Amino acid sequence: MSKDDPGSGPHTFISWLKKALTREPQDLQELIEILRNSEARNLLDPDVLIMVEGALHVSTMQVRDIMVPKIQMVVINNEAQPEDIINTVLESGHSRFPVIAGDANDVIGILLAKDLLSCFAGKADEEFNIKDMMRPAVFIPESKRLNVLLREFRASRNHMAIVVDEYGIAGLVTIEDVIEEIVGEIEDEHDIDEEENINQHGRSRYTVKAITPIEDFNKYFKTDLSDDEYDTIGGLIINAFGHLPKRGEMIEFAGYDIKVLRADKRRIHLLRLIKTDTLPEQDS
Repeated sequence: MSKDDPGSGPHTFISWLKKALTREPQDLQELIEILRNSEARNLLDPDVLIMVEGALHVSTMQVRDIMVPKIQMVVINNEAQPEDIINTVLESGHSRFPVIAGDANDVIGILLAKDLLSCFAGKADEEFNIKDMMRPAVFIPESKRLNVLLREFRASRNHMAIVVDEYGIAGLVTIEDVIEEIVGEIEDEHDIDEEENINQHGRSRYTVKAITPIEDFNKYFKTDLSDDEYDTIGGLIINAFGHLPKRGEMIEFAGYDIKVLRADKRRIHLLRLIKTDTLPEQDS
């Protein structure tokens, strides 16, 4: 008779019952399901659940999953004049910039926008030298785990790292990128007015506005989703859920792991997509 059979005797039955009632989760996904059930029973606040799930996923993700690729980096040339640098700062809205010597493959430091204030605070008559202002650049491999990177960011008080692969500079990552994986997208005045419906973040991570026409979605992602019943990707996603999803809900759809980043009581606004075949495997 199987050792899991409750009919093997009193002692075995008690052991089996205890195991059934106190069974520990066998993998990350099972743990997440337990947490979601707790939220459904009002034992866990929905916002807390989102952050806990995010923190759990961060431990399985690598820098390559969220980095800003080299082609999208906003950089400053080490020979640029203060006026040109200020224009770059104002146009991008960023606070930290890789400083390059020639091209993006040669990062020599990091410039903080706040350090430029000295140029306009009684020191304008001094000769400008960007090398005196920039901070040392931190280089990390694209395979570094996000939880390890976050710990290093906190310990060093550094907020940006340059990502490298076997070919050289691959992109950059900031502490905000890591935190957003835990708490969701952090909006600021520069995010609100984004004109693009689809934005790429890293090699396989995207944010997509729910109002994106299905035709545009198909063209961008090379999919073949039907637009017979719905005009926007948001309509298709709501239909796939079978209800109006809340912020933080997730679903697999059309080869992507989709998470609702922004939603209200009437509609969804913003989605995050990660290609399913690029998600890290869970340990069993």
